[in-house]
Amino acid sequence: MMFDAVPADPFQHGECRIKLADGEWELRQAQSLRKRVFVEEQQVFRISDFDHLDHDAYTLIATTSMLGIPDSVVGTVRINQTARGKWQGSRLAVDAMYRHSSGIGKDLIKMAVGTALTLGCESFYANVQLQNQAFFERLGWCVLGHVLVEGLDHVFMQANLNLYSPAPDPNHGCFHLFSKALPPEKSRNKA
Repeated sequence: MMFDAVPADPFQHGECRIKLADGEWELRQAQSLRKRVFVEEQQVFRISDFDHLDHDAYTLIATTSMLGIPDSVVGTVRINQTARGKWQGSRLAVDAMYRHSSGIGKDLIKMAVGTALTLGCESFYANVQLQNQAFFERLGWCVLGHVLVEGLDHVFMQANLNLYSPAPDPNHGCFHLFSKALPPEKSRNKA
């Protein structure tokens, strides 16, 4: 008896863990994701988006795992304290396969602000690409002005800290269930 092979949809993770990066592999994977997003896809930078802020930054990551072992960093953001009580978020990046439907960006922002609150944050800011302004406004951010970052228009925004809670344990983080099924990379050919 012969069976017709039907290609299977690619495996789709149902959750990820969002936490502070604490190992070399996690930091390398976060940097690799940032390079794919900001250098290769968006072409904001020519070679690397690494800058002086990375030396003192806290890097948060979203990792998928297989059998409890992290296998991929699918989201990242960094936070820095710029002055006592004043924090800044930057370099929010989500893997293309997980954008627009997974909810990772929203939870990375919540964890970033929550981590900063745990560390004494009194105000939290970010330079946000114009195409992401409405997304941040839905999360309780307000526009304070307009700025150029690497020659591109951005809005300078501030988070409403009353809408965020301190992260109880940023090192352990939280689990994020994807908000809806991710689209398959290729649709099946039912010929």
